[in-house]
Amino acid sequence: MKEYKEEDYLMLSGIQHFAFCRRQWALIHVEQQWQENVRTVEGELLHKRAHDTYSSEKRNDVVISRGLPVHSREMGVSGVCDIVEFRRAEEGITLHGHRGTFQVYPVEYKRGKPKDTQIDILQLTAQAMCLEEMLSCTIAEGAVFYGEIKRRERIEFTDELKEQVRTMFSEMHQYFDRKYTPKVKWSKSCNACSLKDICLPKLGKAASVKEYIKSAIGEDDK
Repeated sequence: MKEYKEEDYLMLSGIQHFAFCRRQWALIHVEQQWQENVRTVEGELLHKRAHDTYSSEKRNDVVISRGLPVHSREMGVSGVCDIVEFRRAEEGITLHGHRGTFQVYPVEYKRGKPKDTQIDILQLTAQAMCLEEMLSCTIAEGAVFYGEIKRRERIEFTDELKEQVRTMFSEMHQYFDRKYTPKVKWSKSCNACSLKDICLPKLGKAASVKEYIKSAIGEDDK
């Protein structure tokens, strides 16, 4: 089984960008371009509250870790879990300084509401897979907390989801190694993308650069 070196790790959170749009991921992670919009700023603030720094506390039979760093040598990624709950159970892992055994339950925080896509689910699944590798355990489920509805959505980590995550990270490594940025492919989701002014998705639909410039400035040929 191939294992990546630490210097070759990609950002775990990048799977969200990749699942949304492979070109967006490449612009951010390969070309190092980034623009903020309201969504990204609010999302950063929510995550900052979730984990300013790594901390841990105990509530009854649950040990709560915030800002827990995770990684996977197999997938070549690293990142931070917003919250990981270690719930006391008859079977599970042991924790230093705590009696008994615990089941691992990751929780990801998002500013909005549940999406029609699997973007958030894939990110949480990737976190769970890192935790499984690091802790030598199996994690059956976790949750995504959505700030807009102030509720957790339970996620089951299926074999299909895990295979999808592995495939995506493998493709991301291939893109990164080749320094490859996919071509523009416009869709309605481009309107909400924080990189649309850099990506210029509508340019890919225009018949020519000249026509695009004409439409952008509202001028007709004389």
